[in-house]
Amino acid sequence: MSKLPEEVFPQKALGLAAKDNSGVLTPFKFSRRETGDEDVTFKVMFCGICHSDLHSIKNEWGYSFFPLVPGHEIVGIVSEVGHKVSKFKVGDRVGVGCLVGSCQSCDSCSKDVENYCNKRILTYNSVYHDGSVNYGGYSDIMVANERYVVKIPDSMPLDASAPLLCVGITVYSPMKYFGLSEPGIHLGVVGLGGLGHVAVKFAKAFGMKVTVISTSPDKEKEAIEHLGADAFVNSRNQEQLMAVMGTLDGILDTVSVPHSLLPMLGLLKADGKLIMLGLPDKPLEVPVFPLLFGRKTVAGSIMGGMKETQEMIDFAAKHNITADIEVVAMDYVNTAMERLAKGDVRYRFVIDVANTISKIA
Repeated sequence: MSKLPEEVFPQKALGLAAKDNSGVLTPFKFSRRETGDEDVTFKVMFCGICHSDLHSIKNEWGYSFFPLVPGHEIVGIVSEVGHKVSKFKVGDRVGVGCLVGSCQSCDSCSKDVENYCNKRILTYNSVYHDGSVNYGGYSDIMVANERYVVKIPDSMPLDASAPLLCVGITVYSPMKYFGLSEPGIHLGVVGLGGLGHVAVKFAKAFGMKVTVISTSPDKEKEAIEHLGADAFVNSRNQEQLMAVMGTLDGILDTVSVPHSLLPMLGLLKADGKLIMLGLPDKPLEVPVFPLLFGRKTVAGSIMGGMKETQEMIDFAAKHNITADIEVVAMDYVNTAMERLAKGDVRYRFVIDVANTISKIA
């Protein structure tokens, strides 16, 4: 049976936890492990709210265990480092994303894609190497092995960089891996939410032509005037779809609700690639004919390895890429979750942990 950190660890912590699948987050006192030889301990300044946090606190994927402290877009200031830590020092600005561990011996780990390790350890709702339960970033302190910590450049605002540890690497990694980051390539981005708006920013920084594809025509002005997309297509408008048939080199599909892939495949050129990044709760149908007759690819991707995550953060700093956020207090998080469920956010909630933790103490 997994050990509860509050029973065995010495560092006292305070956060918000769901105690059951109602998903209601309440104050939770627990503990973190001591700073180990290779560990970095940091004061959490901000933590982004990911849609997967909402799924997890309500156990909508069926594998949550409680109490559950969510949060995997965590940024803060280093307060202590282990004596074997070489990459960080006290006072550094750092972040922890979706991973806090992996086996370090498999093929994936040897290729710096720990995110595909069969023994990867997620930041929360998981069990660490020592058998203890992991708690996430809706809390005042964080401890992680230095391998899974990234340096946040001084030029980046901590609050608006926090979501990049999930949404940023989730779009950056497949763009790089599938050859969809070259200047002049025409990329389609399906869905203009947390993932989609950051995908547009990265694509434009790479020098690509970007077409946003959405069911919401009222997002056209936002996509083009604010985010810099080159074109917008209402996917419910057949005339607009037909106008761009066979013109896209690749598509990043960020939609997490069931939807038809047939129109998207039709927009691709021969040898085009449709990359699935969303997590619909029901299986999607993949039509075979457009695959065969266009030698097209449907693939998937999730987060990225630690080396690539640092590369992404550094690229974002160089090109002034951050997420569009709404900062909220710790005592507003349940309301933020309700709004998130309704899609009422542009485009990412970020919790001001350091300045508002006292409101739940």
